[in-house]
Amino acid sequence: MQYRFASTVDVAIINRWLAEAHLPHDDLNSHLRHFIVASEGESMLGVIGLEVYDHIGLLRSLVVAPDVRNQGIGRDLVEKLCEHAMAQGVRDLYLLTMDAHDYFSRLGFERLERPLAPQPIRTTRQFSELCPSSAILMYRSLSREGMSTTPCTDINESAPPSR
Repeated sequence: MQYRFASTVDVAIINRWLAEAHLPHDDLNSHLRHFIVASEGESMLGVIGLEVYDHIGLLRSLVVAPDVRNQGIGRDLVEKLCEHAMAQGVRDLYLLTMDAHDYFSRLGFERLERPLAPQPIRTTRQFSELCPSSAILMYRSLSREGMSTTPCTDINESAPPSR
């Protein structure tokens, strides 16, 4: 398994996967530099994205190819994203979900009431426009305790592409 930052070459397939998963994707290009792809050879197996707002991050767009689900790829992508977020100075990670709250709870995220979302999250397109108001807000602290022992250094680029 290889992990790398997404590039413009990946946009078409990421957009298709997000659309098929009924996840917001019309703002993908704005945040592509913080998307991580899991692949094997030429095959993309999964993708996850991040929006960074100073010390606050928004996890978004986790999708794993249907034929390789339940093999830990999603969990590994979340941990790679957490490591990348920490390298960007993110200490608090949030996400919105309609139906994956049990999954993310197993990965250390806690459910929060939407009014408790910090201002940077409330002003994201995900929170204010793209996700319905019924989406569940979840939070995870990115302290070193509880983080994976596998750092993000196995991503095939030392840093995401420049803006």
